[in-house]
Amino acid sequence: MKKQRIILASTSPRRRELIATLCLPFEVRPSHTPEDTPEDYTPQQIVEELAYRKAKTVYDSYDSELAGTIVVGSDTIVVLDGEVLGKPKDEQDAYRMLSSLQGRTHEVYTGVTSISGEDGRVITQHRRTKVKMKQLSPDAIHAYIRTGEPSDKAGAYAIQGLGATFVDSIEGCYFNVVGLPLSLLSEQLSELGLNVLSIDE
Repeated sequence: MKKQRIILASTSPRRRELIATLCLPFEVRPSHTPEDTPEDYTPQQIVEELAYRKAKTVYDSYDSELAGTIVVGSDTIVVLDGEVLGKPKDEQDAYRMLSSLQGRTHEVYTGVTSISGEDGRVITQHRRTKVKMKQLSPDAIHAYIRTGEPSDKAGAYAIQGLGATFVDSIEGCYFNVVGLPLSLLSEQLSELGLNVLSIDE
């Protein structure tokens, strides 16, 4: 079977790096969609809605034929005691988030939507991972913030970067915390006719 092309509806360098590990042809197309959701949405609803919105916006933006293409959208949030922690507004906000996370277990939700260019079929699902953080000193938190790494990360940390030094343990998919659960994505691609482990003759 000829390998299909994937369009990643995201500008996230982390998601781009993860999807590249699948060794499939892909391109990146920013979605530029609003990320507001109703206040009564659950974490699952938030990430699934935003993942779908991103993928559908990019899917609808194409005037050309999308046969042989699967559009993928994804969204990740950090949740602590029911509060959604998005990207910090500034260094003070980053300090607030990291201080609240220290010594406690929080949840990371990532929604993934795959849309088939063949027939428009849509699959939207999510994964959840529990992350326990170490106790952190104020000096350590300030030093981490000064690296600039927390500035564009949900929850103000990157588990694939220096933020890994703050993580005590995780329960669930590691790649879900990075921003794209590859096991879930591969299942969706397979349902849409693309087996990640297939080999072209």
